[in-house]
Parts: sequence; structure tokens; C-alpha cells
Amino acid sequence: MKYRRLGKTNLHVSVVGIGTWQYGGEWGKDFTQEEVDQILDKAQETGINFIDTAECYGDHLSERFIGDYLSRRKREDWIVATKFGHHFHGYLERSRHWSPDEVLQQLDDSLKSLNTEYIDLYQAHSCSDEEFNNDELWTMLDKQVQAGKIRHLGVSLKTNNESYQTERATEYNVKALQVVYNRLDKAPEATIFPSAEKQDLGILARVPLASGFLSGKYKPGASFGKNDVRSRNEDAEIQQTLRLVEEIAKTEVPESVPMAAWALAWCLQHPAVTTVIPGCKNPDQVVANAKAADLVSTDHPQNI
Repeated sequence: MKYRRLGKTNLHVSVVGIGTWQYGGEWGKDFTQEEVDQILDKAQETGINFIDTAECYGDHLSERFIGDYLSRRKREDWIVATKFGHHFHGYLERSRHWSPDEVLQQLDDSLKSLNTEYIDLYQAHSCSDEEFNNDELWTMLDKQVQAGKIRHLGVSLKTNNESYQTERATEYNVKALQVVYNRLDKAPEATIFPSAEKQDLGILARVPLASGFLSGKYKPGASFGKNDVRSRNEDAEIQQTLRLVEEIAKTEVPESVPMAAWALAWCLQHPAVTTVIPGCKNPDQVVANAKAADLVSTDHPQNI
């Protein structure tokens, strides 16, 4: 495993992390605590030390799985990121909650769910510019940093067009951005990455396997169940994506390299990117994803 400094923080995160939206039950599978334990134990074996979750992956369900795990392990071995701004109300149903009092309650609920006294990276989750541009909210969050409940603040951008929030990140003491970035979506390279590099912000690349399409598991003709978030897309769009991925596999991926590892390493070669956070449904996927670190050059500005 390789490690990189997360922006202006003192956190050294593994270049491959663990995304945990799946644990909330919206990816066609319900997890047990034992399954989560096995995934995270395997992650630690491979050198992974970074977990990303959110209050609305289930009603703090993903956080509770992680918290139960952390209660039986060394908390200091892990860098834990979570998010705020929503309440979960069922499959793909959320309500928005952005007042300082509501966010403070979310923070306390997340700390309780995660069985921890502090959150390493606390991220505004897909906020609008109006929700972001709230001095009272950021003043409250800064007080929680001073109180030790939060180590660092971040923003998980809703889209790759959030130039307003990106440009003002340092003004609000934000030290990391989370963006959608993968071989099928290079949009952050245009404006977000240059601004992040200028401000020395960490970049968390979410959906690095394009919701599993770049994992190499799915071929044209594949379909997804009704309780899988990928089923939101029209079948014609899904099939078009699968055909494009098939072409990429033939023309860009070396024959001896698994496509998932190649796709993650593709993200990590950009000098702005600190870590990728693919989801994992089992320990074997953890091992496969961790192999991306072997394909990453050590010549990177954030490498430790």
C-alpha cells in the first residue's frame, strides 16, 4: 500500500480507501455485522486505513456497522470520514437539514453511531451554493474542530460543476474535496483539480469504478435489480456504458492487469488525487482493489 498526505491536514491516507454506501442497503444487498467485519479486517491487512461513510447511508446504518467494528479494534488505526446534511427516509429518499443546530445534532448522532470521540474528516454532503454559503454553519463547525469533535472539514461536491464551493474552500477552513472522478467522467480535471492543487486541498475520488461498470464484472446485456441504485438509469444508457467499457478494456487495459485495479490506478495517476474510495461487497474485492497501489507511480506530489 502507498500513502498520501490529505491536503493541508496531517493525515496520511492509503491511496485506496473503502467507500461504504453499500452498507446502507441501497446496492442490492443487506449486510451483516460479520460481513462488514470481514471486509474491514481484510482492508487493514492490505494496508488500507481510510473509510468514507455518511449519516444518510441508511439512517446512520453504515456508521453503526463501522462503529461496532471500531469498538472492537484500535480506533487510531483508522482515518474515518463521514458527512452531514441529510436524513434517510427509505430507499433513495432523503430530506435536507442544514441549519447549524440540525448539523450539530447530526454530528453528535454520527459520533454516537461511529463509537468514537472524534471524526477525522467531516464533510458537507452535496450541498447547494446557498447551503454552503452560511457563515453561521461554518462558525459552528469550527467550534467543533476546536472542541476536538472534528479534526478536519471537507466538502463532498454534489456535481463536478461546483466551482463556487471549490474556489471558497480555504475561506471556510475546508481541507479536502470529494468528487466523482473515473475513466468515464474526467470533468474535475477542467476546473476543480487546478483549484484544489492551488489551495493544497486533498481530493477523494468517489465512484472511481463508475458504480462498478469499470470493475470488469459486467458485460453488455447485464441488468440490475430494482433495489440497486444503478437501476435508476435507463437500460439503453446502461448498455451504452457497458459497450464503452468493453472497448476500453480491449484498447487501454494491459492484458495481465485486472480492470478494477487499472481503473483505480488511472484515477490515482492524476497529481491532484489523494485517494480513491471504491465500495466493496466482500473481502475478495478489497484485495483486488488494493492491488491498484502496485500500479501507482511513487513519483506523485502527495506520496509519503
